[in-house]
Amino acid sequence: MIRFESDYLEGALPEIMERLNGTNYEQTAGYGVDPYCESAREKIKAECKAPDADVHFLVGGTQANLTVIAAALRVHQGVLAAESAHIAVHETGSIEATGHKVLTLESADGKINAEQIKEYVRCHREDESFEHTVQPAMVYISQPTETGTVYSLPELEEISAVCRKEGLILFADGARLGCALACEGTPELCDLARLCDVFYIGGTKHGALFGEAVVITNAMIKKDFRYVIKQRGGMFAKGRLLGLQFDTFFTDGLYYEVGRREVALARKLDAAFKAKGIRMYYDSPTNQLFPVLNEKQCAYFAENYAYSTIKKLGTETVVRFCTSWATTEENADRLIADIERL
Repeated sequence: MIRFESDYLEGALPEIMERLNGTNYEQTAGYGVDPYCESAREKIKAECKAPDADVHFLVGGTQANLTVIAAALRVHQGVLAAESAHIAVHETGSIEATGHKVLTLESADGKINAEQIKEYVRCHREDESFEHTVQPAMVYISQPTETGTVYSLPELEEISAVCRKEGLILFADGARLGCALACEGTPELCDLARLCDVFYIGGTKHGALFGEAVVITNAMIKKDFRYVIKQRGGMFAKGRLLGLQFDTFFTDGLYYEVGRREVALARKLDAAFKAKGIRMYYDSPTNQLFPVLNEKQCAYFAENYAYSTIKKLGTETVVRFCTSWATTEENADRLIADIERL
């Protein structure tokens, strides 16, 4: 069985395992104040062209999301997000558990836009009973989204402009950011640092054993952030294990290289599905593909491949195939050959 259902099914990149093994017996300070974390912070700030940013390392994406939102919002405030957003669907109410409501916006492709945000805020402020409803104070986006779609630089600039005009915090979830960075016309790290108040660089879904790097440019969120990390269970005693991984990612362009490779393999699979007349439910340029299969096709692929089931469409099913850092050319070619034999 070849597994294509997600991009975090394997261990970690050989380069990361080598660094971890090579430093295994070293003694350093804990809780992310070691030389490896500091080196990773400096490299990330340089990539972001944001020397004044704060960089913190957390273990996973849900932990990063709930910690950032808990740190940024007051008790009566909520966060705007697409109805398909990870924080709204796949985090077991973790944001609500911090005391903050996720305010969802309609979305056909996982993205939201500046006009939706502006309209929601207008309606809230013009409602005579506004004090009886949750105040929108943050906008959460994912780059790429849950559906593999990406925000272009102009789209992000428009959202950022609305957020700044209306006094909203802009937070970008970058769990799969490496793949978005590999796509044409998408914001670079320096753009995210310039346009967002806070975002994170994903590692868990990009070849790290675990880990996300939270980048904060907003001074208000920076204040006491480590207190919130500790309170939310994110103060990792062996913090150097996180720093080492991101230090490796941002040495010799490894982070970008992994994203380019994942996306290149996904493009090959995408072309094979489409050549066979199989349509994609979402127009994803990243490592996530969403072919629409009939019952016979689902059974055919299930004989040799694991994939995710997303939704039913009558007699058809939207499924997801993902490439990862560990996807081999051999396995991709095998899947392509089986697509061609349909």
